[in-house]
Amino acid sequence: MTTGLHPGGQPQDPRPTGNQALPRQERVGHGAPHADNRTRSAVITARAAASFDPVGRSVATARSFVRDTLQGWGFADIVDDAVVLTSELVTNAVVHAGTSADVLCLRSDEGVRIEVADRYPEREIPLQATAVNMGSPDREGGRGLQLCAALAGRWGVDYSPTHKQVWFHLDLPDRPVGTRTAGPSLPAHLLPLADGRVRVAVIQIDRAGAISAWNEDAEDLFGYAAEQVIGKPLTDLAAWPHTPGTSTGIVEALQLSRWEGTYGLRAASGRVTPVYASHLRVRDTGGEPSTVCLLVRDHERAVLQTPLRASATDTTTSSEGQATDPFEVFIGSPAPDDLDGLLQRTVERARDMLDGDSAFLLLATDDETELEVRASTGLPSARQRFARVPVEAGPGRYGSARMPAVHEDLTVVPGAVPLLAGTGMRSVVTVPLKVEGRLTGSLGVAAEGPSRYSNEEALRLQFAADRIALAVESARLGELERLRRGSLSFLVEASDLLAGTLDRDQTLALMAQMTVPTLATWCAVYTIADQASDPYLSYVLHEDEERIDGLKALLSKIAPPDPVPTPGARVWAAPGEAAHQAALRTSMRSLGLGEPASITSGIGTTLATAAAVGGETVVLPLVARNRVIGMLTLGKPSDEHFRQEILELAEDLSRRAALALDNARLYSERTAISQSLQRSLLPPDLPHIDGVEVEVIYRAAGEGNEVGGDFYDLFPIRDGVYGFAIGDVCGTGPEAAAVTGLARHALRLLAREGFGGPAVLERLNSAILDEGARSRFLTLLYGELWPQEDGSAMLKVVCAGHPLPLRLRQDGTVEAAAEPQPLLGVMEDLELYEQTITLDPGDVLLCVTDGVTERREGTRMLGDDGLADVLTTCTGLTAGAVAARIMRAVERFASDAPSDDMAILAMRVPGLQRD
Repeated sequence: MTTGLHPGGQPQDPRPTGNQALPRQERVGHGAPHADNRTRSAVITARAAASFDPVGRSVATARSFVRDTLQGWGFADIVDDAVVLTSELVTNAVVHAGTSADVLCLRSDEGVRIEVADRYPEREIPLQATAVNMGSPDREGGRGLQLCAALAGRWGVDYSPTHKQVWFHLDLPDRPVGTRTAGPSLPAHLLPLADGRVRVAVIQIDRAGAISAWNEDAEDLFGYAAEQVIGKPLTDLAAWPHTPGTSTGIVEALQLSRWEGTYGLRAASGRVTPVYASHLRVRDTGGEPSTVCLLVRDHERAVLQTPLRASATDTTTSSEGQATDPFEVFIGSPAPDDLDGLLQRTVERARDMLDGDSAFLLLATDDETELEVRASTGLPSARQRFARVPVEAGPGRYGSARMPAVHEDLTVVPGAVPLLAGTGMRSVVTVPLKVEGRLTGSLGVAAEGPSRYSNEEALRLQFAADRIALAVESARLGELERLRRGSLSFLVEASDLLAGTLDRDQTLALMAQMTVPTLATWCAVYTIADQASDPYLSYVLHEDEERIDGLKALLSKIAPPDPVPTPGARVWAAPGEAAHQAALRTSMRSLGLGEPASITSGIGTTLATAAAVGGETVVLPLVARNRVIGMLTLGKPSDEHFRQEILELAEDLSRRAALALDNARLYSERTAISQSLQRSLLPPDLPHIDGVEVEVIYRAAGEGNEVGGDFYDLFPIRDGVYGFAIGDVCGTGPEAAAVTGLARHALRLLAREGFGGPAVLERLNSAILDEGARSRFLTLLYGELWPQEDGSAMLKVVCAGHPLPLRLRQDGTVEAAAEPQPLLGVMEDLELYEQTITLDPGDVLLCVTDGVTERREGTRMLGDDGLADVLTTCTGLTAGAVAARIMRAVERFASDAPSDDMAILAMRVPGLQRD
């Protein structure tokens, strides 16, 4: 599509200008043979042009183009007529003629001229005068010129060798400033008939709904003096609280800024006077809101009712003899902007047009196999809303929503219209809504009496449905586009949240919180541990936190839904039935019936739970890796149904949530196994050594790791002799942890077999080398500890490639306590030796792994000197305090988390305790 917009100036023809011939003939309507010249002679203030390809979707694009153009020019009064006419003419061009279409919009002081041209001039349009009947309005095609004659002020057809152009001109209504609508001047015989003097009751209602003013006409109409009703609520006089068949009551109507409708007031004589009312919400000088009500007798409603524009070629006659336009009856002016408002206006106008007791409108789902209730009046709307029925409900034309149908008495054919079952309606007329030959919905009007409707009413309703179908489909597509954009944003956010955690409980909570209240009023998540396990109720959430406990108790008492892997939502009736039975038993107990009446606790909770789960409940399987791992249950409160779009969105969410939940399960299982294995590599509790304080601090790098490449051990060898070790295996992860286990268990075994330190390490070196490709080199500090009777301790140590142990004396001096020797796991023949150290009372021996000394912050490193400086400040501290101070200094040295395992072993000889 190509468009152009040029404010001001003369119009530019969007078609080719070369060798342009004069029109061969001109067809004009409404008795204006020179309308084309007069329109072009007016001052053109703006123009907009667009070209559309010969494809079906171009019709909708052309409607949007004309609507946007006219709304931008401020011509909202004629937008709907222009859109309807453009849609018909563009359809003729791109669908029937099979050529591209050029649309030109011209704005002038007189109104708007719209031209639609195609490239099939050989297909001429038959000459029609305005007096000639243009055929039945109920036929499928050929309504373009008929609508032009009905709606346009002037119209015509131009031919050229290359183009055929149909144009129409819409005049702007001449309205005084401040008026909302205005009707044309009518001959006297078409004016509505008034019975005697027309009395208009003027009643003013205050903020609380009480009558504050009552004029003389109100006294004459209803027989009450002003002093009898001043201060009383208007609802006290109402014989019925709202217009029959509607859900808008007087209380609601009084809160609206403007309202027109019918209700009954009980006169002083006791008789009910049907009145037609016009309400206007105002404020007094003090700023207090009030409502001014103008009331006339119902048969004089023309005095107050918004006048309806008469059509030039199609009119219907009401019971009062008025000529009304079905399009105006349905749409009104201005048309609601939102789809729900448009649909509700439609059913109300349809009910009024056929004098019915109820009306309903259904829209087709995307696959056009089902119809979904979207608006109703005079029916239990909460129960019916979003309920779905099949398009083809049975054999024959009366079982298909694609054809008009009239049922004279539903009691003769029960179940013919499932939506009306149990509503008391007996006769019904239904007609399809079609756009470009495609079923988009169904409109029906029903009455409580039999044989109220015939084919004549079906034709009237069908013509009106054809007029509203375009507007409804446009609004529906707009809503669907908004829903899809919202759904995509919702799923993107949900995916990000679910991907951000591997915790099972948090995944369950996120799944429920994303569902409630966006998709449902409440939800429950069932999980299945394995194929042999039954579903388990894992999480319950309700938008009202006070309902969660009652809902959880109810679901715990009923069998969980079957874990069916079939995709899509399926209805689950068990919660609603269980809640209904529980509420019934509770009510009977409260009345002293059935079970003992003393069991009456929790009545309010039971009834509230029953209301919370009384609507539609659906179950969606949670399938991950071809296995059902749970079910997501969504519920609505009493008498509510899910929209098809919501169920499709919930199905998309369930697939993402299932994968996230299964990933969390796998991660939890892997973490549990890993941590269990790692814990098996840690030594048991450290033994108590008389005369020596021992403290160990161990930190494994990496999330979820309890053991890495560093290790430590302290164990008894024999009476009075203890072995200790601290080492570092090259690398991290499971491979390093395997060598850690080998080293720790080999040290204990060899030491208890009586081998000295060098022999123990030499045999451990051989064992590591025997691992072949799985081996890792190892730095190790191993020693034996002998506490002495004089309070000192003797140590024999071998330092095989490990950071040297540091000795802290009582005077604060720090020195290395051993010499470096070759590390393990590299060479076969090692010659190691042990060194003897004596710790005097108050001395501390500090052993660490290289994760401590190689702690870095940028280019700085703690190093051996930095560790010695920290140890110097630990004079007089216990072994636990020394280890804690060293670890605190290491952590504070850099802001980043440690990237290497760290182990600290501190031993202190406190000396003998004297009395």
